[in-house]
Amino acid sequence: MDEASSPTASPRPGWLDRLSQLLLREPENLAELADMLHSAFERSLLDADALGMIEGVLSVGEMQVRDVMVPRSQMDVIDIAQSPKEFIPYVIEAAHSRFPVIDGSKDNVIGILLAKDLLRYYATEDEFNVRDMLRPAVFIPESKHLNVLLKDFRSNRNHMAIVVNEYGGIAGLVTIEDVIEQIVGDIEDEFDYDEQEDDIIQERADRWRVKGVAPIADLNAALGCEFSDEEFDTVAGLVINRFGHLPKRGEVANFDGLRFQILRADSRCIHSLQIERLPEPQPGTEN
Repeated sequence: MDEASSPTASPRPGWLDRLSQLLLREPENLAELADMLHSAFERSLLDADALGMIEGVLSVGEMQVRDVMVPRSQMDVIDIAQSPKEFIPYVIEAAHSRFPVIDGSKDNVIGILLAKDLLRYYATEDEFNVRDMLRPAVFIPESKHLNVLLKDFRSNRNHMAIVVNEYGGIAGLVTIEDVIEQIVGDIEDEFDYDEQEDDIIQERADRWRVKGVAPIADLNAALGCEFSDEEFDTVAGLVINRFGHLPKRGEVANFDGLRFQILRADSRCIHSLQIERLPEPQPGTEN
């Protein structure tokens, strides 16, 4: 009887056991822990997805709400003064599941409206009252750490929080998806691009939705641009270079006669963006 078939032979250790052996030497800080994890990846104890998620978990403990929030200027809100007939087309176009509701100003958020609650409007149009549909808004400081926020989201069953600055003004908003994406990467939903769809979709004559992985050559062909693809192959690479950093969702930059707005991004890459052609300057005006 060989050793492998012996009843006393030890089973082959799994990846978790092998990783535990690697971590027997207790790291002194996060940098050492990260080095050990990368060593485990290089030795095939972890795959790339597992490594990415573990690194995401570690980064969440260090990041604050201000690092991932949707800034105030990019918040999609509903004004309580509007009638459902006025704001429902806007809700459909924005395609969010939740909307902050304001009373005259973004500094006066009075509640959260769930898009699904608007179904009642079509059932009882004459009796529908937006104020009756509002859920309480949760306000949090922009300095709050993401791991604490995630715990609060889970325990309170909230999916959105309004972020306030040190002076009490509205700084932005954050959702549970924003936090989870820092761990697992971008989470696609039914409103995101399908993998089979085109990388570049023209929304109107002067505006396009573009995947970050779209080749620069395809962008040039679609928009009539002349961006070089010698240094970067993809639109994401081009945009990161022009921004000078990995931009967050909602960030905007104008260059070469175009307006680039980040639609979806996480801590690793740009997933999609909107590109809009800027109006040509009128004769006699400064650029």
